[in-house]
Amino acid sequence: MTAHLDKAYWLGLLISVVLPVLVGLVTTRVTHAGTKAVLLLALTAANGFLVELANPGPDYDLGTAVVLTLVSFGTAVLAHFGLWKPTGVSSKAQDTLVTSKASPIQGV
Repeated sequence: MTAHLDKAYWLGLLISVVLPVLVGLVTTRVTHAGTKAVLLLALTAANGFLVELANPGPDYDLGTAVVLTLVSFGTAVLAHFGLWKPTGVSSKAQDTLVTSKASPIQGV
């Protein structure tokens, strides 16, 4: 028996790996970790349901979409703690779109 995954599933898996960096780009360092987790869960849910929608199979399967969401969330969390955070990519993403709130007058 050979396993065959359609391109949509592979693309969904790749997106799952990149989503933690995206969350870092749109949040700040002071954003509560729970808020970041909920945002990541929402994005992975969208990923899971869209991957199932893109599946070339005959019918849309809600159960498969839920499983894909769980796999996407697990993959994203593992990628964050196992790849992005240790390599410093998460920190760099947080610093990319965040601007300094310093006063324009020096010393004030």
